Amino acid sequence: MRMRWRGLACLGLCAVLAWFLADAGEIRLRAAEALALCARSVIPALFPFLVLSILLVSLGFGELVSPYLAGLMTPLFRLPGCASSALLLGLAGGYPIGAQTAARLYQEGSLTRGEAERLLGFCNNSNPVFLISVLGAGVFGSVRAGVWLWLIHILSALLTGLAFRRSGENSTPQYVTRKSACQSLSFFTALVEAVRGGLSGMLSVCAFVVFFYVLAAPLAALGGRLGPLLVGLMELFSLTPLLPADGFGFVLAAGCAGWGGLSVLCQTAAVLEGSGLRLRSCLLGKALQGLLSAALAFALRGYVLL
Repeated sequence: MRMRWRGLACLGLCAVLAWFLADAGEIRLRAAEALALCARSVIPALFPFLVLSILLVSLGFGELVSPYLAGLMTPLFRLPGCASSALLLGLAGGYPIGAQTAARLYQEGSLTRGEAERLLGFCNNSNPVFLISVLGAGVFGSVRAGVWLWLIHILSALLTGLAFRRSGENSTPQYVTRKSACQSLSFFTALVEAVRGGLSGMLSVCAFVVFFYVLAAPLAALGGRLGPLLVGLMELFSLTPLLPADGFGFVLAAGCAGWGGLSVLCQTAAVLEGSGLRLRSCLLGKALQGLLSAALAFALRGYVLL
């Protein structure tokens, strides 16, 4: 069975390679557009947040907020208070900062593997600037629509967390020695490591954005409603110019922002590499969040798009 899937994958990749060779000029233009998009939007929006999130976790931010938010995280999501740092940074910074923070908390001993993987199901979220400014103001011509997209995104993430609170209950319990907020790492050492880690993460993010932006080109050419839907399932930035400013566009924008796209899943896999955490929880969580976001947007579309 595994060899059969590998054979099919190789055939598919050969077809993509043939397409790249046959349409090399257009592929080059699309890649240049994607690189310009990274320089203009992706890097300015994400790089500072990547560095800051790594620095905060290294200096013990999760342990500092733990006593204040444990009263919410533990009863609602069955997670220690320090997990709130991944949720907060993920909601503020965008993909894949929430996943990166969860992985850091696990590697530093603040979370068990089961807790970290449960957290991955709902802490990895879209940047509010993208939802409010790019989608709301840019696509729908309304900051109000963008704010509603952001609120829908937050609510669907929290509902996903509630749905995941019982996952892994029957697995063998894991014990961890929680670290204190006082880290032995100096501030300047932590800053240097944070900038290096942010640069490495940014290279991975931009690489996947460029690759999937190119792959989304023939899907965008399909037009109608199918084209934007398939593009949104693959890559979020490529969807923006294809969205109609109507109820369908609003529902699609909310659902695809909750899902994140295959590009985001690959970015998440890149930041989880070597951490020991599995991508499965994140995949299931994003699928559920996408469905919840689309359902909420469908129910509110008439009120939001007045």
